Amino acid sequence: MTLMAQKRAKDLKRRHRRIRRRLSGTPEIPRLAVRRTSKHIYVQLVDDVAGRSLGFTSTLDPSIREGLSGKSKTERSKIVGQKIAEIAKGVGIERVAFDRGGHIYHGRVLALAESAREAGLKF
Repeated sequence: MTLMAQKRAKDLKRRHRRIRRRLSGTPEIPRLAVRRTSKHIYVQLVDDVAGRSLGFTSTLDPSIREGLSGKSKTERSKIVGQKIAEIAKGVGIERVAFDRGGHIYHGRVLALAESAREAGLKF
């Protein structure tokens, strides 16, 4: 790992710790946790009080994977945002606390958040 990559990883962890200090999910308002890699994006609804996941989806989800071919990573993130909003509504959740996981609120993370809002989630 190069020095630059080590610094980016260290900065990401630092931002994530700072965010998680103030942010926690409850059964009524769960945490919408985002994890981004170079190829995929993962998102889940987390109840931190009970310590369990209420819903999960990603670009690897078989129900949406077929519709992702030929799309950019940002467009894929929008589809994942819509899917997590559908899952949340199915569980009876309308409000969430957005946890960007230390990632900058830009690009794929922004696209996921906006599409989840458009699909009816409030945060």
